[in-house]
Amino acid sequence: MALKEVSSNKCFNGFQKVYEHDSSELKCKMKFGIYLPPKAETEKCPVLYWLSGEYFEAVFEKDITKGGCNIKGEEESWDFGTGAGFYVNATEEPWKTNYRMYSYVKDELPNLINANFPADSGRMSVSGHSMGGHGALILALKNPGKYKKGVLIYLLQAYDATHIVKSYEGSPLDILIDQGKDDQFLSGGQLLPDNFIAACTERKVPVVFRMHLGYDHSYYFITTFINDHIRHHAKYLNA
Repeated sequence: MALKEVSSNKCFNGFQKVYEHDSSELKCKMKFGIYLPPKAETEKCPVLYWLSGEYFEAVFEKDITKGGCNIKGEEESWDFGTGAGFYVNATEEPWKTNYRMYSYVKDELPNLINANFPADSGRMSVSGHSMGGHGALILALKNPGKYKKGVLIYLLQAYDATHIVKSYEGSPLDILIDQGKDDQFLSGGQLLPDNFIAACTERKVPVVFRMHLGYDHSYYFITTFINDHIRHHAKYLNA
C-alpha cells in the first residue's frame, strides 16, 4: 500500500512525520502521524497507538487524522461522523461499508506501520483520550494478547467496554484511567466511569482510576497527565 509523506519535522532528535494513504477498509484517504525516535535508524521500536476523541488519531511513540469519507450527514454533528472518534464497525447504512474504524485501527493501520517502518510488532500498546480512550479499552478487551498491558481513558454492547469486560477471560491487563472532576461530559452523565470500574472489580480486572479536581475534558488535561501514561505503557513495552 503506497504511502505519501505529507510533512516531516525534526523533533526531540527524531522526526515527527505525517503520511497519507488510500484506506481499503474505509474507502477514503487517511492521514496518520508517526514519531520516529533516533533509535529507529538502527533498530525496531515498540509502538504506542494513541486514539484521539476528536478526529481519528494514532501514535508511534504517534498521531492519525481521519479524512472525510463523503458520507451523507458526516459533518452535521460535532460528536458523530467525521468529527468523532467512535472506534466501531457500524452495521447500518450508510455507514456499514464506509465506517469501519475498529477494523482500520485493529488491522489495516498496524499492518501498514509494520510493513513500512521499523516497528516491533511484538511490542504494541494502545491508549487514548475521550472516545479514543474507550476505543483503546475495547481494542484491548476484544483482542486478548494483541496489546501489551496498559490502556487509558455508549454505542452497541459489542463495542461497550463495560459490557465486554464482564466476560473478559484474556491475558492480564493493567488499566490506568485519569478523569477530570470538572469534565462537562462527566457532570452531564455521558461518561459513567463508575459503571466500568464496578464491572472491572466484579471481574477482578486491575484498574487504577484517578479523579483530578479542577480538570476538564480538554487537551490541557491530557498535557498534564500524558507523561504518566507513556511511562505506564513503557513498563511493558520495554520489559
